[in-house]
Amino acid sequence: MGLSRSYGRTISQGPTPADLARAPGLPYPSGWSALAFSDELKPGAVLTRPLAGEDVVLYRTRTGAIRAVRPYCPHLGAHLGLSEVDGDDLVCPFHFFAFGPDGSCVRTGYGTPPPKASLTGLPVHEVNGAVFVWRHHDGRQPDWEIPTWHRIGHLPARHVTWELAGNAQEVIENSVDIGHFATLHGWARADLGAPVSYGDTAFHVSMRVRETAPVIGEFGVEVEVDGYGLGCLHADMYTPRFGIRMCTMVMPTAIAPNRMQFRQSNRIALAEPARLPAPLARALSRTAARLLARPLFRSSCDFTAADFPIWNHKSYQHPPRLAPGDGPIGPFRRWAHQFYPTTPLPAPLPPDPAEQPAPS
Repeated sequence: MGLSRSYGRTISQGPTPADLARAPGLPYPSGWSALAFSDELKPGAVLTRPLAGEDVVLYRTRTGAIRAVRPYCPHLGAHLGLSEVDGDDLVCPFHFFAFGPDGSCVRTGYGTPPPKASLTGLPVHEVNGAVFVWRHHDGRQPDWEIPTWHRIGHLPARHVTWELAGNAQEVIENSVDIGHFATLHGWARADLGAPVSYGDTAFHVSMRVRETAPVIGEFGVEVEVDGYGLGCLHADMYTPRFGIRMCTMVMPTAIAPNRMQFRQSNRIALAEPARLPAPLARALSRTAARLLARPLFRSSCDFTAADFPIWNHKSYQHPPRLAPGDGPIGPFRRWAHQFYPTTPLPAPLPPDPAEQPAPS
């Protein structure tokens, strides 16, 4: 009995997360990846965030500029995530060597001439309330950007960050996986308003959706989705029946093999009643928005989180065995190849049923 007590009585059960199972995954995609929300980087703040298996140190100078650098001091290797910001300079915690906005060492902690040393900076882009860092497998500088989107409503965006197993591409791919909106999310119907359009590094999806809710019954939602690379989606959703508009940013970031951080932000706006005087209509619309902001954000997060168990445990299947009703997954995957160092797929994709002509 003494020996038997040294063994745990709880057995492992349930699916193993994809990163622990070493399930088939994808290389790290090139392009822009969100590492923080803007309000996480107040002037003087220093953050360390993972990206593609390495730390990135983000900091905002006292004058408001954001910098992204590799994590180790060129002097003796201290981790710069422990640094402090002094004006526009990042000060290493070890010997107080200070590095200016261009990354060059401007002073030491003992008043001696600084060495010819510089931090290794990374391209950083602050847009739409988020901070993106550029990483490319061949070291090239940014040759495209995430654009500034419209801002709706008068309230600040609400946002949240999760971490789970999974591949960033499959988050973005969800926008063209039409079939899962009914089976996983419970939409009564989802139809493409037009074929998915692809640019060099962006794509656009237009959908017309039918949803159902208790008491309310069935109602329509118009959805416009713009994707930029494999790190950012902007979804604009409008429910004409209730005059509700919601903009959602979805930003998956590959942080380790088969593992990602996932950021989401939401803004909402309500239409102003047309039959009321303008000041009263505006006041009612804004009051309703304040009351609905939290429950609508929670509803949006719950919608997203329905995918978490799937992403957390799935493997990347290639070639996929596609069927009519899946949506245009094949064309999306062909477009996505460009963001990898070499094609991550060992064989060509089979014909996509969504691309085949209907039988006469």
